Amino acid sequence: MSRSPIQILLVEDNPAEARLIDLLLRESADAEMKCQHESRLSDGLLRLQENTADAILLDLGLPDSEGLETVRRVRLTASNVPIIVLTGADDRTLGLKTIEIGADDFLYKGDLDHERLVQTLRYAIERATRRAKEAHHQIPGYQLLERIGAGTTATVYKARQLSLDRMVAIKVLPKKHTHDAEFVRRLYDEGRATAKLSHPNIVGALDVGRSGDHHYFVMEYVEGETVGQTLTNGPYEEKEAITIAIQIAQALCHAHEEGIIHRDVKPNNIMITKEGVAKLTDMGLARAVIDREAAEAERGKMYGTPFYISPEQVRGEVDIDFRSDIYCLAGTLYHMLTGRVPFDGRTPTTVMKKHLDEALVPPNEIKPELSHGTTEIIEVCMAKDRGNRYLSTSDLLEDLESVARGEPPFQARRKAVNLPPIELLAPQDGPQAAVLPVKPPFYATPMFWFAIIGWILFSLMVIAYLVNF
Repeated sequence: MSRSPIQILLVEDNPAEARLIDLLLRESADAEMKCQHESRLSDGLLRLQENTADAILLDLGLPDSEGLETVRRVRLTASNVPIIVLTGADDRTLGLKTIEIGADDFLYKGDLDHERLVQTLRYAIERATRRAKEAHHQIPGYQLLERIGAGTTATVYKARQLSLDRMVAIKVLPKKHTHDAEFVRRLYDEGRATAKLSHPNIVGALDVGRSGDHHYFVMEYVEGETVGQTLTNGPYEEKEAITIAIQIAQALCHAHEEGIIHRDVKPNNIMITKEGVAKLTDMGLARAVIDREAAEAERGKMYGTPFYISPEQVRGEVDIDFRSDIYCLAGTLYHMLTGRVPFDGRTPTTVMKKHLDEALVPPNEIKPELSHGTTEIIEVCMAKDRGNRYLSTSDLLEDLESVARGEPPFQARRKAVNLPPIELLAPQDGPQAAVLPVKPPFYATPMFWFAIIGWILFSLMVIAYLVNF
C-alpha cells in the first residue's frame, strides 16, 4: 500500500521562488511531498481552515501581511501544524524571533536545496506529531487541548482540568530541558513568585510540578489577546492605552508591595480579556528584591526584552528594583501610543546600547495629539538615571489616574522642578519608606497670623480716625 503524500502548504508571493520550492519538493522519493501554493496570506488561512496541510512553508513578506505578524496569524489559525519560515535575509536573530512567537523552524532562501528543505520539513512534522502524542499523556488530571504559545524554552497549552471541569493554561518544559537545573529552577521560581500574588490584574498560579519527563506550571487561562497582538493593527487611542497602563500599574504595585519585581513587562506579557481587563502574565524573570543570592548569581548578565529593557538591566546590575518595572511599563505604553518601540535597531545589541546612551524621542513628537501629561509620565519613567524616575509605583499610578481624569501629572512635575518628595523609598534598607521633613506651608507659621492680626488692627484704627474726622 502506497503512503499518502505529505501535504505542504507554500505561502509565497514570488512566482519564481514558489516554482523553485515546488521543484525541490518534487525531487522527494516516491513523490512523498505534494505542494499546494498560495500567494496571499488570506488565501493560505482559508486553506488551513480546511485542515489540508501537514506543514506550512511561510514567506514573511506577503502583500497582505508582513513580518512577525504573519507567523502569529498562521499560528492562531493552525495551532498544531508545523510552520517553517522562509526569510529573504540571512538573519538568525529574525529567525529566532519567529520561533519565539510560534514558528517551528526557519530557512534562508539563499541556501535552499532539496536535502535541506526536505529534512527540515520531515523533522518539523515528526516533532509536531511526537509533541501531539506526548501532550495528551504527560500530565495526569489534565486534558491538553491545543498549543496556544511556544518559545525557545517552553510550550503553553490550553487544557481542561478534569477534576474541576475548567479551562487552564499549562506551561511545559520540553524534554531537552528536563535535566537542565537552570531551566527547571526558573519554571518553579515563576510558579512560586506568581503564587505569592493575588490580584485581578495578574494571571493566577494554580500548580507547579513534574510528571514523567515533563516539568509544568499550571495557571489561570485567559481568553483574549495580548497587547502585542493588538498592536499589529496599529497604535492604541490614548484613553484606552492609559486605562490598560493603570491596570498594569495596579498589578505592579501589588507585586512590589510583596517584594517581587517582574523584570519583563512588555506588550506580549499583557493579556486583555474579552471584558477589557488587563492581566500581567509570564513571571519567568520575576525575582524577590531581597533575594541577594539570585542577584549575585546574575551579576553582569542581561535579563529582559531588548525593546523595553531598563538601562540598569542592560548593565547587569545586582540591585535591580521596582524602577526597572516602571521603565519597562513606560516603554510598553510608548509603543502602545505611537506604534513604535522607544528604541529600534538592526540587532538586540544596538537597541540595548540606545537604552543606555540615546535620548528618548518624546512620544508627542511622533504623535502630536498626545497629551503633555502622558508624555511627561513616560519621560520621567524612562529617565536613564533611575534616581530621576518615580519614587514609587504608587506615585506613577497616581499620575496615570490624574491624566485619565484630564488633570496634570503632579508627581511627574514635582520631579521636573526637583521639589522635595513627601516620601522616599529606600530599597537598600528594606521595603519601608523613610519620611523626610517637609517645610510647613506659609499660612501654618505664627508670623503669618501675627501679620494678619496687625493689618486688621491697623485697618480698624484708620477707619475710626476717618469717622471721627
